[in-house]
Amino acid sequence: MTKDACDYLEVVQTTIGEMLGANVSKSLREGNVTKNSSCGSVSVGFPITMMITGMVGNTLALILVYVSYRKKENKRKKSFLLCIGSLALTDLFGQLLTSPIVISVYRADLKWDRIDSSGNLCPFFGVCMTTFGLCALFLASAMAIERAMAITNPHWYSNNMKTSVTKQTLAVIWCLVLLFALLPIAGVGKYTRQWPGTWCFISTGDREVPGNMFFAITFAVLGIFSLLVTLSCNVVTIRGLIIRCKTKSGTSQSSKQWERLTTETVIQLLGIMCVLLICWSPLLVLMLRMISSQVSSHECNSTAVISSHTAGRDVHLDCNFFLTAIRLASLNQILDPWVYLLLREILLRKVCIVANAVSNCSTEDRMQTQTALDALNKQNQERNSLHKPQSG
Repeated sequence: MTKDACDYLEVVQTTIGEMLGANVSKSLREGNVTKNSSCGSVSVGFPITMMITGMVGNTLALILVYVSYRKKENKRKKSFLLCIGSLALTDLFGQLLTSPIVISVYRADLKWDRIDSSGNLCPFFGVCMTTFGLCALFLASAMAIERAMAITNPHWYSNNMKTSVTKQTLAVIWCLVLLFALLPIAGVGKYTRQWPGTWCFISTGDREVPGNMFFAITFAVLGIFSLLVTLSCNVVTIRGLIIRCKTKSGTSQSSKQWERLTTETVIQLLGIMCVLLICWSPLLVLMLRMISSQVSSHECNSTAVISSHTAGRDVHLDCNFFLTAIRLASLNQILDPWVYLLLREILLRKVCIVANAVSNCSTEDRMQTQTALDALNKQNQERNSLHKPQSG
């Protein structure tokens, strides 16, 4: 059973116990102590697993980018490697700064005050979530734009796109996103603890806080805009690659190499689009929905959700979806190095080798079949030539 279901059952059981009597309520609470300890042990494994896998994948990506960057002399490839390295570094820092806090809260029996007596940790956590989330989306958009320009207008790209321009663009993205994430610290918007009390993020239901609706809506809109830019540019890139592949079609070695690279790149871009949509769309869409309905995830921590059975169920359902959505967005930090770099270097090459082997095998089978047919035809012709004089 998940932690969300365990906490919800605890509230329901407590309410039922109060209705039935003090003795029943006491027994239910004693049962919940054992139940919650087991639920906590199950839940804490999720952030631990995500942190370890994220650190391993992004560290491998950074090492591979560093080695490749020192070897590459092509400025175009260096710009792409800089973008990949920045994304891996962003995802790595996002994991290192947020996951230990979540694990500590789980180990403190979901009591945030035990590790944050000053009250400053929640805003820090919210700033990290906003900064690293939007940075990852904007970096993905920057790489999609870079690829689209390189494919659709290679001459302009080679003459104007320099490594220094890439570095300046990455620095601007980081600074602008960080300034936006610091708005609640300046009094515009608010970061609150979210269900089940192990993390902090933008409040979606507090209209009384100055600028809170503006801050929450802007985050969701910027995220959706970044997704649309990335998807549009990747579609343009795929179309450009297919067109260039058709113009270079032939039997030469360079044509076959171009076809192979085109296939690898198209598969990679499709994987990037699928990962971004699956990981980020639920969170951004659900945020807009919760903003419009004035629902905030921290309301699930209150037992007031039980006062109305239907309303409490709807609010708790939104909160569970919100927790799942933020976990999917965090999963993007783990998948990024694989879909952008590691799988391209490891898996796609093997897929192409297997595909070529299957293709060669099928070609050899066709050649062997054709050879056997030619031999049979030749034997029939010789047999006919031998029978003709005898019949004459």
